[in-house]
Parts: sequence; structure tokens; C-alpha cells
Amino acid sequence: GINAEYGKQWYQRRVRGVPTWQKLTPDEVKETIYKLSKKGLTPSQIGVILRDSHGVNQIKHLTGTKILRILRAKGLASKIPEDLYHLIKKAVAIRKHLEKNRQDKDSKYRLILIESRVHKLARYYKRKSVLPPNWKYESS
Repeated sequence: GINAEYGKQWYQRRVRGVPTWQKLTPDEVKETIYKLSKKGLTPSQIGVILRDSHGVNQIKHLTGTKILRILRAKGLASKIPEDLYHLIKKAVAIRKHLEKNRQDKDSKYRLILIESRVHKLARYYKRKSVLPPNWKYESS
């Protein structure tokens, strides 16, 4: 016979809503988010700190909005999206590496792949008007 469980390996988070042991109020969480953001942390780093140190599993369940939206409402969000920023940072690191090691063909290839991802993501963010239409990724 055919196993009904077959092909159902994906994980689904079962927890909905705020846990009963949660002591923090939404306003306290928002204040913590503002404080951490002013220290220069990204939304994902803030989420990790809140999860590990403050016991907040999902900020969205507690406050009703995501971290980035909370920061945007306060005007603390960065100009360039986090994922795009990290891709650009990676591309810059590889470029710096290639200045020293010109023969590294694999890195040259990886740089092309990363930069194409940067352009693809930039196109998406321009379409969603997160980035200005005249924003350009300068590879040098």
C-alpha cells in the first residue's frame, strides 16, 4: 500500500498566537527593537536577540507587525534592504580577494553569480518601489 505520510517531510510551525508564559508587552518589545536598531543591528539580528535573550518567539504574533515594519514606521529602517546589502557586501569581499588573486577563476565565476543576484534583487525592489528607480549597483 501507499504510505499516507510519504512526501510530508516539511516542517510546519504549529504555535499560533502568544505563549502563556510571555511576560513582555508589545510596547516593551517595540522599545527594545528601537534600542537595538539604534545600536546598528539589522532586523534579523534584532529578531535573534529577542528570541534568545528575551524569549519572544515570533514578534509578529506579539505586536501584530513585523520588525522591519515597526522600524519603518519609526523611520529607523535602512535605506537599502538587508538581503541586498549582504549580497553587495559579499560581492565587494570577493572583488577585494580577486585583486590579490587574479588567477582565481572560481571566485571570478562566483562573483558573476552574486552580481547577477544583486541585479535581479535590485530589479525586484525597484518594481516594489523600495529602491529609487535611478538606483544603480556600482561594481567597482
